[in-house]
Amino acid sequence: MLTIQSGKEVQLIEQARYVREVVFIQEQGIDASLEYDDLDDVCTHVVGLIDAQPVTTARLRPVDSTVGKVERVATIQAARGHGYGKEIMNEVERVAKHQGLGELRLGAQLTALSFYEKLGYEAFGDEFLDANIPHRMMRKTW
Repeated sequence: MLTIQSGKEVQLIEQARYVREVVFIQEQGIDASLEYDDLDDVCTHVVGLIDAQPVTTARLRPVDSTVGKVERVATIQAARGHGYGKEIMNEVERVAKHQGLGELRLGAQLTALSFYEKLGYEAFGDEFLDANIPHRMMRKTW
């Protein structure tokens, strides 16, 4: 069973970075200098664990008083197909609502558009490259 934790603690950031290292750097070949930025300290991190092992993550960064940006959404390959990504996104939305946010935005890899559409996100704007991977911006309001 997936256990989800959220917050800004150093341990959560380290667990999130582990998942991001495996998915973005090792699996997708993204340069570590692009993956690691100076924003982790201002974000709320959401981490899903199976048997105390981090397997999925996302972070929520406030853009302004009503809009948040969901970033670094990742699930380790062996843990995919179990609905953990959906559970992480549901927790991100719960946290965002608790913070008083009314809209979430994210840059989705094109291969993940349908995943986010099923969660109620709508694509907007033109396709763009992030770390040489095609993306589209998406948003969800409530």
